[in-house]
Amino acid sequence: MQYRIGIGHDTHQLQPGLKLIIGGLEIPHDQGCVAHSDGDVLLHALTDAILGALAWGDIGEWFPDTDPAYRGADSRVLLQQVLERVYGEGWKIGNVDCILFAQRPRLSPLKASIRESLAEILLVPALQVSVKAKTGERVGPIGREEAISAEVVALLQHDEHS
Repeated sequence: MQYRIGIGHDTHQLQPGLKLIIGGLEIPHDQGCVAHSDGDVLLHALTDAILGALAWGDIGEWFPDTDPAYRGADSRVLLQQVLERVYGEGWKIGNVDCILFAQRPRLSPLKASIRESLAEILLVPALQVSVKAKTGERVGPIGREEAISAEVVALLQHDEHS
């Protein structure tokens, strides 16, 4: 069995009047992410973690924000495109560990739903997905509710004999 580990990070500015999408779910909030795509900070970090584990570049190389084809793109679809290649080359998700950073909305009550959404997208049992939520303790852009961030570590496994 071969293992690869990747880390991903993403940050988006928040702005009133936009939808907030996290982990493929629309989250009720008065602000959303400023982005070329749907701005799903968690799926962007997850995609980068998976790409990083395999040394396949980053989300900006695969889906450049200069390409009009990705304007408003659903980040679930982008991640699924990456996963098709990942799974096609015999890799599978061992586990993912995610941290969301937001002062508001309070994400702790939504962690289970986000976890289930990620498991569904990744085609793995929810026990292979961890979602944690942290505030900015009212410090910096997160704490001032100017931005939201996510960090993800992904473990990929490849069975050389299958």
